[in-house]
Amino acid sequence: MLVISIQSQVVHGHVGNSAAVYPMQAEGVTVAAVPTALLSNHPHYPTMHGTIFEPELVGELLRGVEERGLVEDASILLTGYLGSPAIAERVARFAERAQRINPRLRYVCDPVIGDDDLGVFVAEGMAELFRDRLVPLASIITPNQFELELLTKRAARDEAGLVDASLVIAARGCPIVIATGCTLADTPAGMVETVLSEAGVLTRIATPRLPIRPCGTGDLLSGLLAAHVAKGEPPARALRLAVGRTHTILERTMARGAEEMTIIGMHNEGDPQ
Repeated sequence: MLVISIQSQVVHGHVGNSAAVYPMQAEGVTVAAVPTALLSNHPHYPTMHGTIFEPELVGELLRGVEERGLVEDASILLTGYLGSPAIAERVARFAERAQRINPRLRYVCDPVIGDDDLGVFVAEGMAELFRDRLVPLASIITPNQFELELLTKRAARDEAGLVDASLVIAARGCPIVIATGCTLADTPAGMVETVLSEAGVLTRIATPRLPIRPCGTGDLLSGLLAAHVAKGEPPARALRLAVGRTHTILERTMARGAEEMTIIGMHNEGDPQ
């Protein structure tokens, strides 16, 4: 079981591959982690240092992934924060080659574009590249509610809207949409939902909304989802396991008063059912 994970890396904290790699490894999955950026920390701190990599470097790393035969061995390709349109285009070309080499490879695309609080926080042109190049290659996408609406130009604030938006994505080639951080018209007070949509059918998973919002929870969730799909779980079951584990980690983070997610030792407290 091998996941190729292409996203950012930080020295301090848990976002991008720094949120996803250890949890995937803890699930017994081998990870080939390809960085798109190396930063001191995520940008919500007062200062941040480091750089988004040159697309040529990312391309060289992806060439090495191919030359070592990792594409043939992989079950899942996972992408998150890509840094620049030029990197996104190279990743799209890699995904196309990888799917030709290994038709069994499933692509889980987290289209990191923005959120309700900050709006769009990626470079100009990234949203269009996700919409037109990466999403059509994916088997599963994991946008937050804001990103899903941006990609589809549909309001996804109730079941009908979510189905409509997901069918737009399906028409572009990606059959499964997992919308994260959702508050729908009938979401119970104090809850937040993660919703899987496939062929117009919704699977809704609600968890208590906690009074914390550490960075990287979407990266963690996508990584756990990818790990469980790589292990052979069907998407709905994989999502329930990923949501349960993510919520447990957030509860522990809150209990410890930690600013960053407490993911180390994540299997020391019983598995979610």
